[in-house]
Amino acid sequence: MKINRKYLIGLLVLVACASSLLSVSAWAPNTSNYPTTTVTIDGSNVTGQCIKVIDGDTIDVENVGRIRFVGVNTPERGEDGYKEAKDFVKSQCLNKQVTIDVDSAKNYDKYGRVLGIVYVDGKNLNQELLQKGYAEVMYIPPSEYNPNSWT
Repeated sequence: MKINRKYLIGLLVLVACASSLLSVSAWAPNTSNYPTTTVTIDGSNVTGQCIKVIDGDTIDVENVGRIRFVGVNTPERGEDGYKEAKDFVKSQCLNKQVTIDVDSAKNYDKYGRVLGIVYVDGKNLNQELLQKGYAEVMYIPPSEYNPNSWT
């Protein structure tokens, strides 16, 4: 059986395109479980109620979305200090109004989370995490904030 060369090349191109689409979608961040953002994120301040604490440096804010505390890094699940950092953030902001000072140099991280400083009752919670030893400085440029000045 003789196969038409043009047909074979077309089929190979189609398979290559389909596989590249599958690989891209497999690596895209899944933001479907994030709360819905109903405000414009443009580097200015946004306010909302903290409805969930994900871990020591990530929260969900009603009508704003998932927030990643900029400039700090807390232990991940299974690491020493994870529970303490998460419990501290829960005690400070869960079910409270928070203000997010969105990083105007970079509004979102690669996972689609809003980057910013979280304020509760006028206190910089990012700075509190560092000063109380629940977090380490994590500076990833570009950022308008220098977390080294918070320690």
